[in-house]
Amino acid sequence: MKSIFVAVSILVLGLSLSACVSFTYKPQPYKVAAENTEALKKSGAGRFVDVGPFTKTIEINNSCHIVGGVIEKPEYGFEGYIQKALTEELKRADMFNNTTPKITLTGSVEKLSLTTLRMVYTSSWDIGVRLTSSNGKSFYITQHYDFNAGENFLPDCQMMADHYMFAVQKTLGKLINAPEFQSLVTP
Repeated sequence: MKSIFVAVSILVLGLSLSACVSFTYKPQPYKVAAENTEALKKSGAGRFVDVGPFTKTIEINNSCHIVGGVIEKPEYGFEGYIQKALTEELKRADMFNNTTPKITLTGSVEKLSLTTLRMVYTSSWDIGVRLTSSNGKSFYITQHYDFNAGENFLPDCQMMADHYMFAVQKTLGKLINAPEFQSLVTP
């Protein structure tokens, strides 16, 4: 009887301690999307675009919906990640110029949410960005990005963190391919 009590006590103590542990899951570094590079090259804009600061107008809930699990804020924040991603896309398309730019693009993240539907293993990132040009023009887009969150309990958060990069790629693709984008990069 004593050994059962000790075993149960150890189990309860272990579960209690694990509830206090906080797990963090870091988004993967941004990788330029080939289709975004091609779309930028087709835009015909020259090599004179700089990227200024991106801000956020909302509080970002980075919980991955597991007790103690959060998506770790990237080094420059979720909005800084998008800013850096746009910079990398422009560099790859040979459009970036931060020494003598004719146009500077800035951004505001006005929507950023992570949703998980546990029973069907589906998650989504929703990103809304307002892109503003130094020429006075701006426009807003939203991107809904669904992905399979997996079937295991703990790996889900890492998958959610990893898919932030893909959601940002899709968001930038939508920005770049929007008819309004051309007006932003025209001096």
